[in-house]
Amino acid sequence: MKYLVIVPAYNESQVIFRTLTNLKQTLKKSPKFDIVVVDDGSTDSTYKEAKKAKVTVLQHKLNRGLGGALSTGLEYAKRNHYNLAITFDADGQHDPKDIIRAIRPIEKNQADVVIGTRTRGKGHMPIDRSILNWSSNIFTWVLFGVWTTDSQSGFRAFSKNALQLIQIKTQQMEVSSEFFAEIKRNNLRLIEVPIKVIYTKYSRAKGQTNMNALNVFVKLLLRLAR
Repeated sequence: MKYLVIVPAYNESQVIFRTLTNLKQTLKKSPKFDIVVVDDGSTDSTYKEAKKAKVTVLQHKLNRGLGGALSTGLEYAKRNHYNLAITFDADGQHDPKDIIRAIRPIEKNQADVVIGTRTRGKGHMPIDRSILNWSSNIFTWVLFGVWTTDSQSGFRAFSKNALQLIQIKTQQMEVSSEFFAEIKRNNLRLIEVPIKVIYTKYSRAKGQTNMNALNVFVKLLLRLAR
């Protein structure tokens, strides 16, 4: 059995080495885990810092967006015949200790996709992010017919079957909701697992902003029309 942790990264030189070091330290007792970083055309030293952590690093020459980075990571998992893949944010928002618990439903053949939900785990989601998240949850349900408590979570696990079936077409932040469209289209079994969330001044400055939520919604409508 081979498992892959996919870490999409764009201009994360300040934190990527620490994030990867923590990941490796937590997973060192589980040799079945590999880590791949997808450097999405960073203009800082993200690539250098990731390589320093002695993990596999894939590099986009140009910035494609979160969807593009995740698509590259998932394709890498498929081509290298991994049995399970986890997506994990580079900004230090997630606790690596949650990985083992999150993949358990897939290992027990109870789920094809696991979403790490920040709304029911440890830690506190700031009120503005909470409002944005719930708005996105409603958009996701209206557009794709799948309810989730955390549609924008970057912490996900996919079975080998899910990896083969999911086809990502969007390139930017709307990919988070697009995963649920693919879950519905392929009739995949979905389970949510509470995870710890770690918000810092740095992590709050990263990711989806309150101002671009409408833009994401429009892109989701275009995705649905295809």
